[in-house]
Amino acid sequence: MNSTILFYILIAIIIISFLVDKVLDTLNAKHFDDPIPEELADVYDTEEYEKSQSYKKTNDHFSNLTGFFSIILTLSFFFFDGFAYVDQFARNYTNHPILIALIFFGIIMIGSDMLTTPFSYYKTFVIEEKFGFNKTTKKIFWLDKLKGALMSAVLGGGILALIIWFYQLTGTNFWLYAWGLVAIFSIFMNMFYAKLIVPLFNKQTPLGDGELKTAIETYAKKVGFTLNNIFVIDGSKRSTKANAYFSGFGSQKRITLFDTLINDLETDEIVAVLAHEVGHYKRKHIIFNLVTSILLTGFTLYILSLFINSPLLSEALGVSIPSFHIGLIAFGVLYSPISEITGLVMNYFSRKFEYQADDYAKETFAGKPLITSLKKLSKNSLSNLTPHKAYVFMHYSHPTLLQRIQNLKK
Repeated sequence: MNSTILFYILIAIIIISFLVDKVLDTLNAKHFDDPIPEELADVYDTEEYEKSQSYKKTNDHFSNLTGFFSIILTLSFFFFDGFAYVDQFARNYTNHPILIALIFFGIIMIGSDMLTTPFSYYKTFVIEEKFGFNKTTKKIFWLDKLKGALMSAVLGGGILALIIWFYQLTGTNFWLYAWGLVAIFSIFMNMFYAKLIVPLFNKQTPLGDGELKTAIETYAKKVGFTLNNIFVIDGSKRSTKANAYFSGFGSQKRITLFDTLINDLETDEIVAVLAHEVGHYKRKHIIFNLVTSILLTGFTLYILSLFINSPLLSEALGVSIPSFHIGLIAFGVLYSPISEITGLVMNYFSRKFEYQADDYAKETFAGKPLITSLKKLSKNSLSNLTPHKAYVFMHYSHPTLLQRIQNLKK
């Protein structure tokens, strides 16, 4: 195989991936006006359903626009030797491989962010605003962008620098050291994300004494779940949409409730949602996901180690000097079909785990308040109640609302 053939293989992968997504989006959009299933008839009244349909269609049109912009930008970068220009620009400033890679990815990330920020701004301040979801101020929006960029530079840049350093020291055996690094980082972030990262963006406060805290503690004691950390996060500073999540292990485990969730749901419904989250912990889903993610990372790094030395990867992108960072770009595209497959498998398990967590909540608390909470959360976020089966299979990490309710009523 020569570099020209490899180049067109990369292009084919990018285009096919885009077309598959567009076909799925089109199939899904055709079901936007489907009648609501009888089991979900009480989620929306006529006016609310029309609003949800408008929201779905607006987001679909916007997604098509951003998708076409992204594919044109990507293909242009490939066909007009964009990677070679950025690589040469970085080499004008330094000969150090790690610094070249950091400058290279820094330029690409900054350039990409500059081009996509207007879309993000429009999505937040026009679409989300129009449908009553947005609570973000322009100050928060730009601060979030700045904080996110700094985090990417520090954490992403630091990990990339260490991986390239491992590669320089050990050659193709770098993947073992890189795997160890990523595994430790993943475990650390899983343990301390809520303590270290979340406070950079949101304020978290312990849940105050009262009916809700008493109900949660009573349930936790009933199922033998030691829970000393229940926090409320100010999600309402950005959106009216509600959520709750579980994080950490051992003494670091905590449940975090969005203030919007507390405002939208009754006490028994909130406890039912938490019972679902406890079910994930009790059924070892969090451990499974973490271990599986680490194993998949190791597999990916091992495959990368088999190809990274090939100058074909760099040549295919028009770069004459073989380098780790250029090879990484080409490999990322080549590996994406495998990544899609592993993603489908993980989504399958995720949907299965959601059923199991729902069953746990029903068995240890009650099914009815979980059903009403799911309906309220779907209504308040204008969720799509009639997605296409193929779209669900490819993209959903959770079962549909209808599937979850049918399961809970068994």
